[in-house]
Amino acid sequence: MALETTAEAPVPVRTAARLIGEWVSRLGRVWVEGQVAQLSRRPGAGTVFLTLRDPVADVSLTVTAPRGVVDACVPPLAEGARVVVHGKPDFYLGRGTLSLAATEIRAVGLGDLLARLERLKAVLAAEGLFEASRKRPLPFLPGTVGLVCGRGSAAERDVLENARARWPAVAFRVENVAVQGVYAVTEVVDALARLDRDPAVDVIVVARGGGSVEDLLPFSDETLLRAVAACRTPVVSAIGHEPDVPLLDLVADVRASTPTDAARRVVPDVREEVGRLGQARDRLRRAVTAHVDREVARVEALRSRPVLADPVVGLVEPRTLEITRLLASARRTLDHRLERAGDDLEHTLARVRGLSPAATLARGYAVVQRGDGAVVRGPGDAPTGEPLRIRLDGGELGAVVT
Repeated sequence: MALETTAEAPVPVRTAARLIGEWVSRLGRVWVEGQVAQLSRRPGAGTVFLTLRDPVADVSLTVTAPRGVVDACVPPLAEGARVVVHGKPDFYLGRGTLSLAATEIRAVGLGDLLARLERLKAVLAAEGLFEASRKRPLPFLPGTVGLVCGRGSAAERDVLENARARWPAVAFRVENVAVQGVYAVTEVVDALARLDRDPAVDVIVVARGGGSVEDLLPFSDETLLRAVAACRTPVVSAIGHEPDVPLLDLVADVRASTPTDAARRVVPDVREEVGRLGQARDRLRRAVTAHVDREVARVEALRSRPVLADPVVGLVEPRTLEITRLLASARRTLDHRLERAGDDLEHTLARVRGLSPAATLARGYAVVQRGDGAVVRGPGDAPTGEPLRIRLDGGELGAVVT
């Protein structure tokens, strides 16, 4: 039941603390997982104090355990170890603090960690965080490279030195963070957010040297992986060495096998680019020279043709000869056709003359006509006394039928 209080009827601190202790004691024994952030063994003391920190959230819990419980851990308990603790929550009334009285502490084995990573890997793959279609290409020449790495680490040195050796003008914005331990995830996520908000940063490199599977666990943490997937800036993962494959390698836009390889991927080599420019310039020069030579040869070939070398000889004279030849051919054709037409006319005239009545008269025949012009074809056509007209070759004669 809720405690009923008012401003006029408050309860003493001891009462509130006692009730809180009673509520906490009702929780019973629980199993809690976390990472040992601090371990305190006092000489001669039978109780060991340790701080258990949540791997993701900024939450910690004080744990008290008998020395025998701590000494029974295999492997020996150390700061940074991932453990599960079985204990009973306890509220210390005198100081108002919450702690966990441990009765058993177990180290989380490597097999358990790998199994959890496989389950997380399957979940993220199902969500599409590993798909190649969502990965962004790196810029050819970034203005500023964001680098997330450990302070004074070999990874930082490898990236900076190799990148500047390839492109001396490259600019870096370095964010030094914890790259292992209980604070690694939080610090790396915060550094990513700062770099992603900076409009001058064109690419982000997350770099760390090699290490054990436990050391590289922060780079397989779900919170960190989702933060990388949400970045608008392309992210390069350069964690560990070639055999190391944290889940960050699968979520990042580009995976580099080592920090040195990351430096080679984010900036081009100025010597190689100058060499490529020289090769491209040479190819362009050869192509232009070859094209000009071909066009010059084509112009020379055109100029060498007679029609262009001497237009009078090439154009006028051949046409003059052709016109003369055509005129002569036309004259011959016309004369021939005229001759044929004359012959045809003579033949036609002879046929006409052969069929004409005048030709018949010329051979001694005559045409007898009556006075009305009708031709007399027989004696019955002209009665006695009928005047007739006789047409001869040389003229006409008059006659009377007797």
